[in-house]
Amino acid sequence: MDKKIINKILKFRNDRNWKQFHTPKDLAISISLESAELLENFQWSGKDLICKNKKENISEELADIMIYCILMAEACKLDIDEIIKNKIAINNKKYPVSKSKGNAKKYNELV
Repeated sequence: MDKKIINKILKFRNDRNWKQFHTPKDLAISISLESAELLENFQWSGKDLICKNKKENISEELADIMIYCILMAEACKLDIDEIIKNKIAINNKKYPVSKSKGNAKKYNELV
């Protein structure tokens, strides 16, 4: 993860003395709330399942989610690059290409 971006996020938070409010519980809640706001872009959209005319709001909500995820990793002392690498390794085992390519089934339903 780009350390400059992480440092900008932490500086923004620290300049406002908000670290005291950024507990893992409250950050997890914030991630969930921002995710719901992202979903709102597609609520009642019928067949419009793409980002058409919604990219600005989608990008803002997605940025909020990612910022809170970075703050959550920092609060829990987790290395973002490491946890992503580990999860990709886990997913590679759960979803081998030979069974999952072009298939939307969950890993426990793959034959």
